[in-house]
Amino acid sequence: MEPTNARPHVVIVGGGISGLAAAFFLRDEPVRVTVLEGSPRLGGKLSVSGIAGVAVDEGAEALLVTRPEGTALIAEAGLGDQRTVPGPTSSAIWTLGALRPLPRRQFMGVPSDMAELAASGVLSREGVARAGQDLELPPTARDGDVSVAGYVGSRLGGEVVDRLVDPLLGGVYAGRSAELSFDATLPALAAASRRHRSLAEAARSLLPPPQAQAPAGTRAGGPVFATLTGGLGVLPAYLAKASGAEVRTGAMARELVRSGNGWRLTTGSAAAPGRVDADAVILAIPARPAGRLLAGHPGASAAVTAFGQIGYASMAIVTLAYPRSAFPGSGLAALGWSGYLVPAVDGRAVKAVTFSTVKWPHLAGAAASAAGPLEIVRCSVGRIGEEALLQREDDELTALAAAELATATGVRGGPVATRVTRWGGALPQYTVGHLDRVAAIRAAVAAQPGLAVCGAAYDGVGIPACVATARAAAGQVLAFLAARPSAGDAGAVR
Repeated sequence: MEPTNARPHVVIVGGGISGLAAAFFLRDEPVRVTVLEGSPRLGGKLSVSGIAGVAVDEGAEALLVTRPEGTALIAEAGLGDQRTVPGPTSSAIWTLGALRPLPRRQFMGVPSDMAELAASGVLSREGVARAGQDLELPPTARDGDVSVAGYVGSRLGGEVVDRLVDPLLGGVYAGRSAELSFDATLPALAAASRRHRSLAEAARSLLPPPQAQAPAGTRAGGPVFATLTGGLGVLPAYLAKASGAEVRTGAMARELVRSGNGWRLTTGSAAAPGRVDADAVILAIPARPAGRLLAGHPGASAAVTAFGQIGYASMAIVTLAYPRSAFPGSGLAALGWSGYLVPAVDGRAVKAVTFSTVKWPHLAGAAASAAGPLEIVRCSVGRIGEEALLQREDDELTALAAAELATATGVRGGPVATRVTRWGGALPQYTVGHLDRVAAIRAAVAAQPGLAVCGAAYDGVGIPACVATARAAAGQVLAFLAARPSAGDAGAVR
């Protein structure tokens, strides 16, 4: 053992937004913190790089303002002056051969206004008629968790699921509504559906009054989303620095065992292993790696089983830059939308498109080059089960995305700059039974002294949800350390 100081040592496994947020929340506490990140860089699914000379996020590009945890973290980190919001935004659905408006009076694709639904043209006449039956059907009994498609389809019909709900959930989870849990992915709607006979009425109860209805992407009190002017991908580096933690990249945790009154982690290769001793550990990594670290621990078998049941979807972001003059009229803004979603039933490769220079005014300004203004577009590719599509080479994915964008928008010619970012195993799948799995994990982890978990696998995949789990995990280990008998620091790092 090397000489150590008297402060308890907290080791955080994982240097994504959850792990770095946990380290940040421990910054003023009487502990020392080490973050172990297995990859060569920090940030997880947050990353930013330049395309056509403009800094554009490669992963998550926005966070919800309606959940305060993300914006509060930005403010605490001293980045409040870099926070910015989108311009007036409105989304479309590219389906049935045209870009059609996403109904405004809907909650995650569940319509509350049947007249507006009919006017949108997203559904066939038969689909609209079937959706209207929800207003007359008796309440649908629900015993335990069910799939989104199973419940929503029973109320509103398959077309609402296929052309509205599935594209919206696919954009968040890259999953399929036939497999995703209603209670886990749409908790507010699931709760409201127990109070209303009609699902449309339940959706209406979650929306602002019609006279206060704002454009999609905004709410009565202001925008729903926010980002940073340099891209959300700059946040991890700020958090790492502000946390004061020792941060080690390329330090893959291979083994976690109890050691005396604390924990011992083995890092690195089998040929040149490193050792980190800790008083408490926070696992801020995906489900399967967390399960491997806990395998064989007494009392952790339920958690290991549940971790193994959480699947992950892969995806890619294809970013394209075009001269504004390549688009019909006065550019992408003339279309009236900030992007569009694509239902899986339409058989397209791209599932969602963001017109970045329309959605984010600061990017439009940055893309106003001397050679003429640019339009920057982010195309999301890949749903669960589409691994073969994602195995295509970068140039093939780029060509697919560009061709589909041309069909949807009429853009002429090829992009002047492109970027393909692949996110393997990026999005946890909250399939039916997810809440029970999470409960089993948390119960088993709580029985392990000085251990906590956080991340996207539990209560939501968005940044605010991850930050909330990070704050809770930091609180858990602090409570453990405060309650245990005074002891020397277990934390030696080699």
